[in-house]
Formats: sequence, C-alpha cells, structure tokens
Amino acid sequence: MTAVTLPISAFVIAKNEAPTIGRVIDSVAGLVDEVIVIDSGSTDGTQAICEQKGARVVFNAWPGYGPQKRFGEDLCRNDWVLNLDGDEVVSAPLAAQIRALFAPSPALDGYTLARRVVLPGETAPRRFAPADHWLRLYRRSVMRFADSPVHDKVVIPPGQRIGRLAGVLDHYAFRSFGHLIAKYNSYTDLHAKTAKPKAAGPLIAKALTIFPFAFLKAYVLRRHFVLGWYGVSLALLFAFFRVAKYTKQLERAKGVTQ
Repeated sequence: MTAVTLPISAFVIAKNEAPTIGRVIDSVAGLVDEVIVIDSGSTDGTQAICEQKGARVVFNAWPGYGPQKRFGEDLCRNDWVLNLDGDEVVSAPLAAQIRALFAPSPALDGYTLARRVVLPGETAPRRFAPADHWLRLYRRSVMRFADSPVHDKVVIPPGQRIGRLAGVLDHYAFRSFGHLIAKYNSYTDLHAKTAKPKAAGPLIAKALTIFPFAFLKAYVLRRHFVLGWYGVSLALLFAFFRVAKYTKQLERAKGVTQ
C-alpha cells in the first residue's frame, strides 16, 4: 500500500550538490507532498538530478543564507514546511516520527531535528557522533527564518513551545578534507563582509586567544577525539578558521578586499 503524503512542503537550498541532492530528495519522497529546490547557480548538474527526482527547481541568485531560506518559505504551498540543506538526508526513523506527528496533527508549531555528520567515505553517522539540533519542521505562519545573510536560524516567537524529535538527519557536511577547507573559507569570507565593524584591538585579542578554546570545543565537546588522528585534524582546522574569521574582519577594517 502506498503511503499517503503529508501536508508538508520540503524546501532545499542548493548549489553544486550533485553528489548528495538525489539522496536528500529520495529521503522525503512519499513523505511530503512537494519538494522545492532553490538553486543559486549550480554547474555540476544538480538541477537535472532534482528534476529527474520530481522536485520543482527554482533559480534565485545567492542573497545569503537567511534571505535564501525566506525565499524558499514563500514558494511553499503548505503552512507546515520542512527545511533541508542539499547535504542533509532524512533517516527512516526520523521520517517515521514525522509521519506519527501528523496522526492526526502536530501538538506544537515547530520541532527541532537532530543532525549528525557522516564522514567522507562512510554511509551513516558513526556511533557516538555528536548531534546538533536545528528547528527545521515548523509552521511558516507562526515563525520564519531570520533575514540574516550569515546565520540561517528560525526566529521563535516569545512564549512559543518547540518540540524535539529524536530521529536523525544524516549530514554529509563535507566530501573531503579539501572540500571542508573550501567551505570554511567561503563562510569566513561571508562573515567578514557582513559583520558589524569592530575596533582592531578586540579583533586582535580574539584572534590571539580563540585557538585553544576552539580546538577543545571541537575535539572534546564535538567528540572529534573518537576519530583518532582524523579528529585531531578536523579540530585543528576548526580552530584555525576561528582565527581566520577575526583576521579577515581585521583586514576588512583596514580596507583589504578579496
């Protein structure tokens, strides 16, 4: 018996996500009644893959994370929306939990989803992989993404109660160490361009002191220590780009541009 789709619109922002976008769409096929992909200029065939999978593809030049997701919200025909990135796959247990919410209808107006990273060369999150939680399933008439080019976060109205689902989003966050470097570099460039100007003194102080704390955050709190030497490398890279974030802000304050 074919499962009935739920009154949910899934919207996905994407650019050059050909290695993962097919799995993303497949993971919600039969669960939601529409999938919209907002593409910002892919050159790797992402659009064709999405169309072959039955998704609606809409081009929108990149305005930043928050504005792009708000653009996606406006395209949805349902009040309930599920936001995914082009590298986030809904696991079978999570899909089952979402379906259970709508039998007959959710008790709350928004739910956070647990997200765990899948490392390059692997097909599922490792045991004990750390989880972060993001509000991704919600009623857009009640809450919307913030209009921030850097931070893609749903703004929760005061007093609004939010639930949490235990099912996991499998996050194929990076395809290689080099790909992760490129992503960090792009993000810190964007942050430097959009951050409010700050005095040189505080920026230098941050750049000088942040490294050990950022390393420990990644290595201990994010449990990179379970990954052996690879985990050390990931934690070092994370800490380096925290320094880079403030250094790029300092350069921009001095008039240095890309």
